[in-house]
Amino acid sequence: MSTKAPKQTPQERRKGESALSEFAAYVEKQQTRRTHRGVPSSVTPSDSGYATQSTVNEEHAELDILDSLNLAETSAHIRLKELLLDTSDDANISLQQLIHVLETRILEGHGETLFDLGQEDNGESMNFNQGQWDVALDRIRRSASVLRADCRILLTRNVGGAEEVDSINEKDKACSGKLIIRQAPQTVEDVIETRIAVVGNVDAGKSTMLGVLVKGNLDDGRGLARVNLFRHKHEIESGRTSSVGMEIMGFDTHGDVVASNVPGRKLSWEEIGNRSAKVISFTDLAGHERYLRTTVFGLLSSSPNYCLLMVAANNGLIGMSKYMESILSFDKPLTRLVPGREHLGIALALNVPVMVVITKIDICPPQILQQTIIQLTRILKSPGARKIPIFIKNREDTINTATQFISQRICPVFQVSNVTGESLDLVRIFLNILPHHGYYDVEAPFEFHVNDTFSVPFVGTVVSGVVKSGVIQAGDTILIGPDSLGQFTTTTIKTIERKRIPVPVCSAGQSASFALRRVRRKEVRKGMVVLRKLDTPPQVYREFIAEVLILSHATTIKTKYQAMLHVGPISQTCAIIDIDRAYIRTGDRAMVAFRFVQRPEYLAAGDRILFREGRTKGLGIVKSLGYDPARPLNPEDAKGGVVNGTLSTT
Repeated sequence: MSTKAPKQTPQERRKGESALSEFAAYVEKQQTRRTHRGVPSSVTPSDSGYATQSTVNEEHAELDILDSLNLAETSAHIRLKELLLDTSDDANISLQQLIHVLETRILEGHGETLFDLGQEDNGESMNFNQGQWDVALDRIRRSASVLRADCRILLTRNVGGAEEVDSINEKDKACSGKLIIRQAPQTVEDVIETRIAVVGNVDAGKSTMLGVLVKGNLDDGRGLARVNLFRHKHEIESGRTSSVGMEIMGFDTHGDVVASNVPGRKLSWEEIGNRSAKVISFTDLAGHERYLRTTVFGLLSSSPNYCLLMVAANNGLIGMSKYMESILSFDKPLTRLVPGREHLGIALALNVPVMVVITKIDICPPQILQQTIIQLTRILKSPGARKIPIFIKNREDTINTATQFISQRICPVFQVSNVTGESLDLVRIFLNILPHHGYYDVEAPFEFHVNDTFSVPFVGTVVSGVVKSGVIQAGDTILIGPDSLGQFTTTTIKTIERKRIPVPVCSAGQSASFALRRVRRKEVRKGMVVLRKLDTPPQVYREFIAEVLILSHATTIKTKYQAMLHVGPISQTCAIIDIDRAYIRTGDRAMVAFRFVQRPEYLAAGDRILFREGRTKGLGIVKSLGYDPARPLNPEDAKGGVVNGTLSTT
């Protein structure tokens, strides 16, 4: 006889309030250790937020303190100030050392770096006067030119000029400033790429704002700017996005937006890619609840580095507020889906840094705008989100927040108008200096996740997606699969394109498209993986064990429960076949065994999962592949004769 699950008390609900942010951070740490089959990971994240190849060493905080205080044993340490101000006979030697410092930082930053001129690495002031500032800036520019890079001043203090801002301390008269140094890419494949997923409630102005940012022209208040972004006729007629749209925005080495010299003309992707040193790839996702499945797929499959949440000032969070509060505080869920907060909850669950843009401030009454800001602040500060909202009002706020945005506790909030153009320049500055976020291992075996398929005339079958790890070249022999039987097809990559530009090679962290030889489009699907051909065929699994956190469920979850499970571009119905306890409910963290209903999939320990049944139900991380019924997760059920939710007859 089944036992009725006890009702959850308010104390138990409050206990689970902080579970989302804590579990998301735990999953992030586990995912950085994601192992590729047969090859241990050798990626160590650096302080700049980029992955660097090195052996894994133990961390010693006391040694870091010694380094920051310049008290390490090496007496040959040269302070940065000496390199910047050297005017002696050996100035060329110190200039080479300065070039090496910049080269290292640019390499860590994947082609760019932010430089605090007037401060040592440990934050100590160099106490520059105006003459010393000019000498240091000149040597920085000379060093950058040797590396084929350009230097742009973002802000200055006590220097003067258009970039001047007020000094933090009135008594501090030292000259200082922030610079961005960006290297000109040698080839198209060296262009810096940052992916941003754009989400928000319906009618929040997502497509309109992207149209304004990409084209450079303001909107007319009736949706003129969004027309070129739509892919289907019914989208133009209704004004609502129903598919996953893609747009790109380019910046050159000087930090200027790459745009057409002819007013109103939109540059092609090829033109933007060839003229840019940094490209922002926007994934425009649907806001209507009817297209939530498409939005969730786009959010997970595009592997975004950041998430941009749009909120309409005049609508605010009214009508979509309570459901996300139930997710973030694990309170009683609503019976109706509210997508805007669903998107925020998924972004928080994926541990992706979030920025917020409040749109339509030109038509919103001041009291309604203030109400929207108060509601947004309350949600961002809730125990499930744990974000610190930073409201951007000027250029200084923009630059300081962007340089600190690697810290995922910070959430910048912009208030813009696509009609008047208010604060849009701050958004462009922010996107220009936004640091790359994510860890990618180019030394690991090649792995490419397919998130879309095409049939191109005179080319054949094309698959697009994101390179998870490794490097691939045109002409390489690869495996693509699994199919419904779990088999892989051997084929060859004819050509590779990035942003519609042919390239000979692509590496980890880049989005690309592959044209395949002798493969029909009906033989490929979203969710497949592309691997190098190996002597032994890759293994696929129908069952796996994951550690999960239940975000929102009205009752209890037991074995035989089914939900739609997302793992990157994989979207398939899964059934729970075993749990490490009798049942789980909102706020619980448990080990759960899943089984794919339709076909086996290619997974790896450390993959992040998200499952939903209409609304988002939970998130987790794959702990092991395969499942042995002889070793159940809950030994108590096995003793009682219950296996996989059914009474055993033996």
